[in-house]
Formats: sequence, structure tokens, C-alpha cells
Amino acid sequence: MRLVSQPGPHVLVDDLDKPAIDDKTIHHLKRVLRLRDGDEFTVGNGEGAWRSARFGDAVEADGDVVFEAAPASAITVCFALLKGGRNELIVQKLTEIGVDLIVPIATERCVVRWDDEKCVAQHERLSRVAAEATMQSHRAWLPRVEHVETFTSALERGGACMADVRAPLGNPGGVVLIGPEGGWSDAERGVAAPLVGLTDTVLRAETASIVAATMMVSARSATQR
Repeated sequence: MRLVSQPGPHVLVDDLDKPAIDDKTIHHLKRVLRLRDGDEFTVGNGEGAWRSARFGDAVEADGDVVFEAAPASAITVCFALLKGGRNELIVQKLTEIGVDLIVPIATERCVVRWDDEKCVAQHERLSRVAAEATMQSHRAWLPRVEHVETFTSALERGGACMADVRAPLGNPGGVVLIGPEGGWSDAERGVAAPLVGLTDTVLRAETASIVAATMMVSARSATQR
């Protein structure tokens, strides 16, 4: 039994035995998704465990707790900070696709620069986006969103490669770094890390993150069948 195949919405909760839902989520379930008292939906803890529940003023657990094992190999996407709401878009789509670890990075050509206070606020914001996307996509596992890292620290992750339009096409593997609008600097491109091309066309930075994630998750799924 897989969570993705279950009927009704999916909601993250702290306690599967006594699932409590905040007022904002209740309003969304009632007004937007049109859930009625007694309707079935699922609740999960974001760590692989979930169960069926019945909607109402007091949510009632209804069914055994099911546990889905985490993927055998985790997928990490590190993306350079972008302007506007595109960071949120990236986190949302990477969550829906199935990425396990999402890492915003500061690179030489990033237009966006966050101070410490902004970093904390944006980490909270991106984590909320990941949680909302986890519920929307019926994921049993909530991806981890890291605080902003430097290019160097992101590259130190085992097996990391860099997406680059000049490189031969290939599969990014398990860890990929995606550059900003202006691409990698000469210094960044010159580090001793594998470069991989994603398509035969020039992609927007946010599109590159989504394409890389799709390739990586698809390749992982193929090996696990």
C-alpha cells in the first residue's frame, strides 16, 4: 500500500495517534477541498509513517499506521539563489518530483544576497513551501531544506557534479549543483568537479533545477524496479 494511491487530501501532523490540525489547514480542507464530516483523508508525520483518518471537528484516526521506507539512495539538488519567487517555485517542484535534500547556495554570480536575518526567515519560508508541497503530492517523506550554503561547502558533498550548458549531456547522479542566471564563474567552473549537460538548449536557472531533479528521480526509480 502506497500513500500516493490513497483517496482524499494528505496532511502532515505531529502525532499519528492523536492527529491535530491547525485552523488554517482545516479551513483549506473545508472551503477549498470541500471535505465534509466523515470524509476519508490521510495524515502523516513526514518521516515515512501515515494512516487513514476521518475528517470532522475532532479528526479521528481510522486505520493502521503504514510505513514507507526511504529511498535507498538520496537525491540532493543544490540551487543558486534567484530573484523573486523563483526559489519557492524550485523548492515546491523539487518536493513534488521526489528530491530528498534541497540546498540553496550562494555563488559568485548570484544577484540575491541574504544577510543572517534574511537567511533565517527564508529558510522558514522555504521549509513551509516544502511541507505544503509534500501534502499536495502525497509524499510519505518530507524533504529536508537546508540553510543557505556556500558553493564550496555544497561541492564537498560526496559525488557532487555541476550542471553546465557547455558540458556533454549526461545524468547528474545523486548530487547536482545548479548555477544562477549568469551561470558559473570561471573560477567555479575551473574546480575539480564533474560537469554535466542537461539538455541541448539553454535553460532558465529554475528550469534547470526541475529538469535535473526529474532526470535523477527517474533514473533512481528505474534502478529500484
